[in-house]
Parts: sequence; structure tokens; C-alpha cells
Amino acid sequence: MAKAGTRGLIATLKTTALAVMLGATLFGTQAMAVEEPAYKAVLQKGAFEVRDYPALVVAEVTVSGDQKEAAGKGFRLLAGYIFGGNTRRQSIAMTAPVAQAPASEKIAMTAPVTQIQTAGEWVVRFTMPSAYSMATLPKPNDPKVQLRALPPTRFAVLKFSGLAGKDDVAARTVELEKLVRANQLRPVGPASLAQYDPPWTLWFMRRNEVMLPVAP
Repeated sequence: MAKAGTRGLIATLKTTALAVMLGATLFGTQAMAVEEPAYKAVLQKGAFEVRDYPALVVAEVTVSGDQKEAAGKGFRLLAGYIFGGNTRRQSIAMTAPVAQAPASEKIAMTAPVTQIQTAGEWVVRFTMPSAYSMATLPKPNDPKVQLRALPPTRFAVLKFSGLAGKDDVAARTVELEKLVRANQLRPVGPASLAQYDPPWTLWFMRRNEVMLPVAP
């Protein structure tokens, strides 16, 4: 009986694991439909890239705490804005998933979510969909959420998968800085962490990047 029970438990665990992996795959496929900022690749060497981004409009908040805590705080505030926490009373279609806003305007989710450490605090940033400009975006209801226009920027980027914990990000940032020096590039700002996947994505399927602005 004990062996039969053990076999049943193992079968259940295998079935559960398969369901989790299937769900992650489905959600991952859906996440790939989310709009990402367009860029031109200037240099590609494996996981290292140099990219030129056009002018972008972002919504951002400044929050305190450690990296994980700040990411959670910032994400909740920005999600509140794009999912209806704004002044315009209009319904528009979402890009992923497709939905209609019954009351306030819903702004399409984009990827990645960007996090930058500045003077003991963190700036958490969503890039707005390309269909919007500063003039056409609705005003956030929460004064913590700020809209900003960013100029065209060249970034050195190092791609990596897995969890983006504090130590992982620090190690990848050091590696990126070495690659920047080796390719005779000059940093012009702080490094940022970009994360592309929802939190339920399995660790080995997650897309992360550390990004460093460099002189053109």
C-alpha cells in the first residue's frame, strides 16, 4: 500500500509539474505579444549588444526599499495607472490581453519593466506604447506616477536568463561594464535592470537584461 501511495504521489507531482510548465509556456507565448520598444542593433556579440533606441515616452515612479521590494511597489503604482488610474474616461483595446476598459482608459502593457537605482532609491519605469505621445496620454490620478519623454539613447546591453536577484544583477553589471570598456564605449549614465516576463514565469524561461547608456 505504501508503494502504491508513493507511486500515486509521484504521478501527481509529475502531472502538476507538467501543468505548471504548460501554463508557463502559454503565458510566455502571450507575453511575447506584448509590445516592446523598437531599436536598431549596432553591434551583436552573443549576449552582448549595442542598441540605438528612438525617443520614448515612459511612466515612472521613484520608490524606496531593496531591489525586490522596490520593484513590487513600483509595479503596483504603474499598473494602477495603465489599468485605469487616469483622468480620461474612454475605453480602448488592450494589446495583451485584448480587453475593453468599462470606465477609465486602459493603456496597453509593454515590456520590459525597467528599474534604475539612484541615491538609495529606485526608479521603476514602464515604456508607453508607440501609439501614444506626451500630448495624447491621459494624466495619472496618482501624483507619484510621472510621465516623461526620453531622448534617443544608445545602450550597451547584456542579456541573461534566470532569476534577477541582487547578486545576479550586480555580477551581470560588472560583466557588462567590462564588455563596454573592451569595446571602447563610454558610459553616460547608471545601469538599469530590464525584466520582460510576468512573475509566474519559470526561472529558466525568464528574459532579463542589464542596460548601460553609452555615448554614440
